[in-house]
Amino acid sequence: MQECVEFLEKQGELIRIETELDPDLEMAAVHNRVFEAGGPAILFERVKGSAFPAVSNIFGTYERALKILEPELSKVSTLVDLVSDPSVAFKSPLKSLKSLTSLARALPLKKRVSLGKSIESGSKDSSVLDCRCKITDLPMIRCWPEDGGGFIFLPQVFSIDPDYVDSSGSASYASMMHSNLGMYRIQLSGGDYIPDREVGLHYQIHRGIGNHHAKALEKNLPLPVSIFVGGPPAHTLAAIMPLPEGLPEIAFAGALAGRSFRYALMPSQSSSHLNSVVSLDADFCITGRIMPCKTKPEGPFGDHLGYYSLIHEFPYIEVDAVYHRKNAIWPFTVVGRPPREDSVFGRIIHEITASAIPHTLPGVTAIHAVDVAGVHPLLLARAVDRYTPFDNKKPRELLTHANSILGTGQLSLAKYLVISSHNDNPELDISDEMGFFMHILERIDFTRDIHFQTCTTMDTLDYSAEGINEGSKVVMVAAGPKRRELLRYFPSQISIPYPFSQPRLAAPGIVVVKGTEFKSYQEAQKEIDILAISLKSQKTGEFRSQGLTESSNRTGNRSKTENRGKTGNRDRIEGLPLFVVVDDSFEASRNFATFLWITFSRSNPSHDIYGSGHFTSFKHWGCTGPLIIDARIKPFHAPPLLKDPAIEKKIDDMARKGGPLYGVF
Repeated sequence: MQECVEFLEKQGELIRIETELDPDLEMAAVHNRVFEAGGPAILFERVKGSAFPAVSNIFGTYERALKILEPELSKVSTLVDLVSDPSVAFKSPLKSLKSLTSLARALPLKKRVSLGKSIESGSKDSSVLDCRCKITDLPMIRCWPEDGGGFIFLPQVFSIDPDYVDSSGSASYASMMHSNLGMYRIQLSGGDYIPDREVGLHYQIHRGIGNHHAKALEKNLPLPVSIFVGGPPAHTLAAIMPLPEGLPEIAFAGALAGRSFRYALMPSQSSSHLNSVVSLDADFCITGRIMPCKTKPEGPFGDHLGYYSLIHEFPYIEVDAVYHRKNAIWPFTVVGRPPREDSVFGRIIHEITASAIPHTLPGVTAIHAVDVAGVHPLLLARAVDRYTPFDNKKPRELLTHANSILGTGQLSLAKYLVISSHNDNPELDISDEMGFFMHILERIDFTRDIHFQTCTTMDTLDYSAEGINEGSKVVMVAAGPKRRELLRYFPSQISIPYPFSQPRLAAPGIVVVKGTEFKSYQEAQKEIDILAISLKSQKTGEFRSQGLTESSNRTGNRSKTENRGKTGNRDRIEGLPLFVVVDDSFEASRNFATFLWITFSRSNPSHDIYGSGHFTSFKHWGCTGPLIIDARIKPFHAPPLLKDPAIEKKIDDMARKGGPLYGVF
């Protein structure tokens, strides 16, 4: 990390803050200001309560991330292309040949070291084993007011499959190739954790460490765990790469860093005979183990969906030792409502893996996990539909592709999967979220093209359902010619019935309307039935002048207006196929990113999707349209992340002319 800081400083991509700042909210507040301004990496030289400096925002821009990771990033990307399409070697032979050098770096390298030897002998070959400290010596960074304690925000959590550890507890080369390196949440303080002896471990469903933990529980054995912090930035990216099962992240880390993953084995200081794996290139390493069948409350934590994840029982790590290299630097980030620094990771990962998608999922030509919606809540896809090439009016093979996507790795955590036919527009830009939704809404048939999975698992961080890891999924498919023209304005002739008001267009064909405060699903059903019936009647021209609606004038007083139900409304309603009920229609329509975040992070498909003219036929639900999604905040939802006003004012004061942060942002 020291090398990274020096490199960024020479590039003019890093600033130093000499003023002492509190890791409790203050450093995160500064980070947020600098990141939102597109600013440089930040080295906090004086962290209150800790002797270690901290650095953040090193991946704050895509361009800076490329500077850090190149040229190895290009070589690794070419390797992925070669695996996906061997003909790449003939198209770019020199580039392909250079990329093969990365393969040699993918093999982990074991080294024999002595604790503290590099300091005692004055060796230049320093390592993480140079020094020791305690958990409470580390920067206790807390980013949001309700966070339950200090956390590690860029941890690399290492474990080995218990089936590949020999009776002596040693990690062989074979066992290293059956390891997992993942970025799982680590709580350093707060809650019921014993200071310096325990840290919390929060891992979500469908994570590699979960498989290792399950096997350890079956054997009634502790699971050795090492937490690496810092080191080569490539190791941080490796910890979040969605690699195929059986391909260890440390191999990817070595290839991307341009140097093999160097490790050593340290004997456990507990009664357990199992050894701990230490990354010699890390800045810090915490070793310990998860004991069988032990959990403690973890959280709350402001997470990357933009809400707090609440307190739940999770395993914890009994700490053996905390190692750090001389002149160690503590890297961190701030997670919250996207886009954030981790959004840059997402973009890089997408670019690395894009060429592998057709190889992994034959027939699927593009996938886009929508970052601004929180990643897992919304997944867009494009795939070929070849079942009946002579009849492209109905989506057929698209459903097969959808099932494949929802059965693949972390893609299985998608809550809304919206998939289009590659045949209709091979050039459709899947990363253009608004354009993609317009393409879908122009073609979708709500009577046949909506498919639910109910009572299933959902992303651990998604609180749109009433239970953790519980919820539903929906697949929306569209294929064939355009069925409708989307309106780019909201017609004054369209009536919105009370208790709904303030209709606004979020995008062509998409209307957000303000609803009353959500009380219960029983009340929601009654309220949305009113909206659904009103829209249906205006679509069919059946609604006559005796119908009354309530709206609000500028003073907020309700006034009653007649709806004359002109049959001309039929085409207008057809051009508005999607209505979303929200708490604040002005906020939800402010920009499309905000619309996506509100709509897909605050709705559970099985409970919150309604439709005008809805029906159930032989277990299939559909509607004649428009489709209605209830994206209001529910009483059981986790609270959204809000900044601390006192901290924000303090940072504002420090940033004024003459203040210690003047000119920083």
